[in-house]
Amino acid sequence: MAELLTSAEIAERYDVDAETAERLARYRFDPETFDSLRSELADGGLDPERNWVDGDVAGPSESDLSPLPPLGSGERRRLDQLGREAISSGHVGVMLLAGGMATRFGGGVKALADVLPGIRFIDVKIADLVRLTDAMDSVVPMILMTSFQSDDVLAEAGRQLQTDRVAVRIAPQSISMRVTEGGDLFRGADGSVSLYAPGHGDVPSALQTSGVLEEFRSQGGRHLFVTNVDNSAATLDPAIIGLHLDGGTEMTCEVTGGDLNGGAPYFVDGHLQILEEFRIPAHVDTAAPLAVNTNSLVIEVDAVDRHHPLTWFQVQKKVDEQPVVQFERLVGELSAFLTTRMAVVDRDGVIAVQTPQGFPADRLRAAHAAGNDASDDATLVEAGGGT
Repeated sequence: MAELLTSAEIAERYDVDAETAERLARYRFDPETFDSLRSELADGGLDPERNWVDGDVAGPSESDLSPLPPLGSGERRRLDQLGREAISSGHVGVMLLAGGMATRFGGGVKALADVLPGIRFIDVKIADLVRLTDAMDSVVPMILMTSFQSDDVLAEAGRQLQTDRVAVRIAPQSISMRVTEGGDLFRGADGSVSLYAPGHGDVPSALQTSGVLEEFRSQGGRHLFVTNVDNSAATLDPAIIGLHLDGGTEMTCEVTGGDLNGGAPYFVDGHLQILEEFRIPAHVDTAAPLAVNTNSLVIEVDAVDRHHPLTWFQVQKKVDEQPVVQFERLVGELSAFLTTRMAVVDRDGVIAVQTPQGFPADRLRAAHAAGNDASDDATLVEAGGGT
């Protein structure tokens, strides 16, 4: 791990105020990586091709994907039972990517934004898990990957919402500073720098540095279901755990069909993995992928606890209408380094939770009132970007 700086060293090196320096130090700001990335940007400028994946890229065939068997089928029941055995044995945990801010919902911490009047994203997620654990008489920990923006309030929310069966743990991700297109620190009109959380590729480091990964493993944990906090349809489905175990891979990614934007399964030099759209070279046909990434996945704990050289991508944003660049990593890129299975989930009955416009509230109310395991339906989320 790169050597970190004290808050005093950060303040002096980057000419930031004491409060900002303390926040950077608290959330493991990595000066070595940061300075290397902005130096590369200053030398080479913005270049979309830098984000392109190297290697021979080809789309998969249907036989390369693994459809989740239909509800009611014998195979679905077999996988469900396999998953339930793992859950009952204490081998399964849930990790929510909860570091983001609710820009689509008027601001604030996304996990605490209302998905329905009086019902927050975090409430839906924990309620679903409580229902499952109560029905199975099991214990499943819920890990929240927070950011500097959401850490304190979600730690408190977790304390209030956890139960004897669903213990909430916090794993903060790291922090960085936005830069100009020339690689200099971006500063607002008041001279302050602009902080951000560098993407959900922080999953392994957040788990490792927080101590949560080792705690989970010491209690018998082997498999983690990882998903976005604002994807209310993506709940812990025993059949998905069973499909993952049955495949014997280190990682299983949920994908779904349809004309959606986002990452998708592709072979790169013969290895099946998730590629976001901006990573695919211009000469590769991406018009109609067989399936798209939902950013929900199951991963082996031992695989999380190894170093994987995830790519730092140049991402263009705007702050106060000014162009800025931030460097991000994506959790889906773990599929480039791990044996990975692509589980195709049905889109019938999808509950899509991204924007309040057109949200099918009656479907969500009905699903949760009935105690529906919503991940038996499809999951639909925004692919790529930060958490």
